Amino acid sequence: MAYIGSKPANKAVVASDLDPAVITGQTALAVAPAATDEFIISDAGVLKRLDASLVGKGKVLQVVSATKTDSFNTTSTSYVDITGFTASITPSATTSKILIISNWMYGTDNAPYPRFTLVRDSTEINIGNAVGSSSRVSVGNNSDPGHTEDNIVNEQLSHNYLDSPSSTSSLTYKWQVKSFQTSRSIYIGQAEDTSDANRMAAPSNITLMEIGA
Repeated sequence: MAYIGSKPANKAVVASDLDPAVITGQTALAVAPAATDEFIISDAGVLKRLDASLVGKGKVLQVVSATKTDSFNTTSTSYVDITGFTASITPSATTSKILIISNWMYGTDNAPYPRFTLVRDSTEINIGNAVGSSSRVSVGNNSDPGHTEDNIVNEQLSHNYLDSPSSTSSLTYKWQVKSFQTSRSIYIGQAEDTSDANRMAAPSNITLMEIGA
């Protein structure tokens, strides 16, 4: 093979071999590439530029999770935060979606008909449509235990929702709850009665996944 000038050395390419007038920033990225950054790829031997925004579509870009192992209770008839049942995430692109996966256990006394709502920052999301006088919730239960002895219910709930926040700011997702009457208690993570092994305590988990658009 003929060369113009001298034959290139048979060795690995290092940063000093790169002309900064052509290729700058020879060191590795310290952060995730911006959507406008470009990669050089070979398409059947032809070099092409590829925007970073086209890489990772539909893939999980990051995961944030929080576990609440302590209990919480309220008799409030207005929505209140369930302390510790929250997680925050900062999307890397406005086109990303956030998958929220939650599970928790609640206990009650005397049928408080608990209402649960999912909140992004201060906005309720994934709630039901207005239908008559029905409460608009993300998750709810109107079971009446009907136990003449202790009026106790324990139920495990789960919820998932794919949110489209269109944001690259930090987002906080949390759960709120309210009771039907102030005389009726709702317990998160435990039973109303904890006096024997038939009663249960369980963690509350919330996981956030950024999904590339």
